[in-house]
Amino acid sequence: MSLLKLVGVLLDYPQDELWEHGEELLAAAQDDALPTARREALARFVRELLASDPLDAQERWLALFDRGRSMSLLLFEHIHGESRDRGQAMVDLIEAYRKNGFELSAKELPDYLPLLLEYLGQRPPEEARDWLGHVSHIVGLLAARAGERGSAYAVLLEILIEFAKGTVDLAALRRRASQEPRDDTTEIMDQLWEEEAVRFGAEAPSQDCAPPAHRTPRVAAVSSQANPQVQP
Repeated sequence: MSLLKLVGVLLDYPQDELWEHGEELLAAAQDDALPTARREALARFVRELLASDPLDAQERWLALFDRGRSMSLLLFEHIHGESRDRGQAMVDLIEAYRKNGFELSAKELPDYLPLLLEYLGQRPPEEARDWLGHVSHIVGLLAARAGERGSAYAVLLEILIEFAKGTVDLAALRRRASQEPRDDTTEIMDQLWEEEAVRFGAEAPSQDCAPPAHRTPRVAAVSSQANPQVQP
């Protein structure tokens, strides 16, 4: 299993099947390409995840990535928000996948970071670094925000930044994250729901770029021999 695929699997919603592949995950975490400190931190993340109760792990994931938009793993949400440009960006990304034989299921959103990492794990390293370099400012903010919230997931996102070998200033992003208001509290989420009035006719947002009301978590393909929803 490639490093990028491993990080993608670990970033994805932790479905019950993940615990069935614990030994494979731990073996993949011992990647010689990582510095010793990072390798140990990655292995520690895997061990702690496997030692946790699946329901608790799932709740932690939802609390971090599924409440508020600032920690969304849908990359284009950070770039385009709800604008119509997001729809075209998704079409372009799907075409890029297809050119290299990577087909998505009907329910997959192409800008979902774990899915992108699964794709990049099959591409040459320099190409993967170039792709990640283009979104490293988003991944860096996610890493900084995760760290600000005391989440162990920060290490996975930091590994992606280091893999891309870009010029992201994580220290500056951490300072920015420390000053940002939280958008995952009950009060803020209720306020956002109240402010987002339903619009009809010409004012309605494009449906081809709007995220679903609730994304069904994808079962990550831990084994390189099987993926129930994505056939590379």
